[in-house]
Amino acid sequence: MYRNGHLGAALLLYAPVGFALIGAGHQGLALVGGAVVASLATLPDCDHSLPFVEHRGPTHTLAFAALVGAGVGAAGHFAAGLVPGYDAAALSGFGFAVGALAVVSHLLADGLTPAGITPFWPLSKRWFSASIVRADNWLANQLLLGLGLAAVGAVIVLAR
Repeated sequence: MYRNGHLGAALLLYAPVGFALIGAGHQGLALVGGAVVASLATLPDCDHSLPFVEHRGPTHTLAFAALVGAGVGAAGHFAAGLVPGYDAAALSGFGFAVGALAVVSHLLADGLTPAGITPFWPLSKRWFSASIVRADNWLANQLLLGLGLAAVGAVIVLAR
């Protein structure tokens, strides 16, 4: 998928998490989590500009999701002193979850395309593809974006 499709997939996957956070009284955390997920939605495509890294290779795996999650979790750990009401363990766990979720949403969106992904690399080279729509399909990308935005809108309306 392209940028809009990945952003939509990330928002769609994060919407229930944001809803649960708002329902638990953590509006600020819900907003920060949404911003993190949205900003990292296209990170796996950094492989386009990395020499010797094939597209939809190592950056399109669950291992990469865990690596990104660990990085965002570490940032959450260090931010704990700046955010009143949250301890380091809570923010690092939350950071891990939203970082990994951003990459997983990317993998799911790319899994819709005929090119597919190998999410379990390096443990397995098994390839997965739903082969529903090409990545460059403008309508599919816009529909994913629309679904993601609609999900966020529903969260805002329902959480009031």
